Amino acid sequence: MIVPSAPTASLALGVAAALAYALPTVGAQRLPERTAHIALWCAWLLHGGVIGLGLAQTPLRFGFAPALSMTVWLALTVYAVERQVFPTLRARWTLAGLGAAAVLVALAFPGTPLPAQASAMMPVHWALGIASYGLFAAAVIHAWLLRRAEQAMRAVEGAGPGLPLLTLERLTFRFAAAGFALLSATLAAGLLFGDSLHGTGRSARWDHKAVFSVLAWLAFAVLFLGRWRFGWRGRRAVRILYLGSLFLLLAYAGSRFVLEVMLGRSL
Repeated sequence: MIVPSAPTASLALGVAAALAYALPTVGAQRLPERTAHIALWCAWLLHGGVIGLGLAQTPLRFGFAPALSMTVWLALTVYAVERQVFPTLRARWTLAGLGAAAVLVALAFPGTPLPAQASAMMPVHWALGIASYGLFAAAVIHAWLLRRAEQAMRAVEGAGPGLPLLTLERLTFRFAAAGFALLSATLAAGLLFGDSLHGTGRSARWDHKAVFSVLAWLAFAVLFLGRWRFGWRGRRAVRILYLGSLFLLLAYAGSRFVLEVMLGRSL
C-alpha cells in the first residue's frame, strides 16, 4: 500500500506518471505513433519530477524502490537519446511498462531516512552506482532486443526491434562497458573511502551488498575478457551479461528489499 507519509506532490506526480506510462503500454496496438510518443515523453518528465521531489525532501529517504525507479528513468533517458540517432528502434512498450511499475513501487516503498552522520560524498558514491545500474539496464534491454531480432530472423518475421543485429550487439556491449567502468569506480570509492563515506562509528563491511557487487564485477570482467580474448558473442555473452546484471540487482536493490520489506529495518 502507498504510505500515508508520502508527500502529496510526489504522490500526485507519481500517479500521473504511472497513468501516462500505462497509456502506450495498454493501447500499444491502437494508439497512433505520435500519441504514444507524446504520452511516453510526458511520463518521462513526470517521472523525473517525482525523482527530483524525492531528492529534495528532508530528511532524504532512499531504498531499493527509489533505486529501481532511478534506474528505469535513466534507461528511458538512454532510449530517448538513442531514438534521435536510431529512429527505427522499437522498445517503448516494454520501457513504458517498466516505468509504470517502477513509479508505483517507489510510491509504495519510498525507502528509509539516510543516516545523518553519512559523508557528503555518499550521494556521489550512490550516484555512480545508480548510473552504472542504468547503463547495465540499457545493456540488458538491448540484449533482449538482440534475442528478439535473432528469433524474428529465424522465423522470417518483420516484428523485430528495428535495428540490424550487429548494431544492437555493438550498442549492448558499449552500454555494458560504460556500466562496468562506473561500477569499477563505485567499488574503488567504497574500498578506498568506505569509513568516511559511512561516517564516524560505522566502517565499511563485507556484507551481502559487497559480496554481490564483487560477484557482478567479476562476471562482467569475465565477459569482457572472453570477448577480447576468445571473441565471445551471441548467447554465451548475453547469458553472462544477464548473470552479472542479476548479481548487481541483488547487490543493492535485492539486499535493501530484504531489509526494508521483509525485515523492516532501516539503513
